[in-house]
Amino acid sequence: MNYFVNAQGLTKTYPGIGKGNPLTVFEDVFFGINKGEFVCIIGHSGCGKSTILNILAGLDDASKGAVLMDNREVAGPSLDRGVVFQNYSLLPWMSALRNITFAVQSRWPKWNKEEVLAHSMKYIEMVGLKGTETRKPSQLSGGMRQRVSIARAFAIEPKLLLLDEPFGALDALTRGMIQEELLKIWEKTNQTVFMITHDVDEAILLSDRILLMTNGPHAQIAESVVIDIPRPRSRSDIIHHPNYYAIRNHVVEFLVKRSKELADPALRESEAAKETKPTYPPEVNPVTGKVNQATAVDTTGSPGSAKPGGYQRNVVNMS
Repeated sequence: MNYFVNAQGLTKTYPGIGKGNPLTVFEDVFFGINKGEFVCIIGHSGCGKSTILNILAGLDDASKGAVLMDNREVAGPSLDRGVVFQNYSLLPWMSALRNITFAVQSRWPKWNKEEVLAHSMKYIEMVGLKGTETRKPSQLSGGMRQRVSIARAFAIEPKLLLLDEPFGALDALTRGMIQEELLKIWEKTNQTVFMITHDVDEAILLSDRILLMTNGPHAQIAESVVIDIPRPRSRSDIIHHPNYYAIRNHVVEFLVKRSKELADPALRESEAAKETKPTYPPEVNPVTGKVNQATAVDTTGSPGSAKPGGYQRNVVNMS
């Protein structure tokens, strides 16, 4: 199976300071994202989530491995990949609208002013900021600034949208409102999204799958959890769905207990001794109890060869 976004054997190692040993934050990270899919990744601080996102964005390099998007290797930043950071990253001397038109002009330099303005205003309206578009970031609340950042990212229509805890600095009420606005925009645009979050409920609300990372160092993606809850979803209704707590309990139990157990050095050495090839994470459905286990990786060369890879799956029952 070929993914639209395909991370193959990503490893990130930092050299030691002085005579210190090198630090491997994560290693042999394999995962894929289908076109139009919304995928969240969760793990404890220090496991390398933001570094993985930066590698997907082309803002950082892996020590080993490669990322393919649409069967092409990611090498450096590109307007095909939009990023929304937690700290908004708006240009403070520009208005909300100008922050968006600046990005749109960069994406489509041949468009005239009327086309740029109309396209930008469409996304201003989508995030509910019509009437405030002439204000500068300092004149906007934190939630409004993040809406501008989201509108800007969607406005350039990237092939892949990367969100690095975009709601982490917001209060609970504002966070909930923007989560639902993000869902509405995503459902209209059908863009491919990869998002970092520490909020289990947020991940269940937004995503099609949740990638669960073990603790660092030497972190890996242990599971890909299927969110078996139909769309459209809303915060008020999803908690009453019969599948909700089976998924939530599974993710919380992983974060509280198994993420640490799976990171145990003795377990890693035992697995390494088996000389098994690294694989894509098993796809787990906590509702049905089924696990689609990846049994082989076809890297068609080394993980860093930037060639499309695939995998085979066997369906087994969760114990």
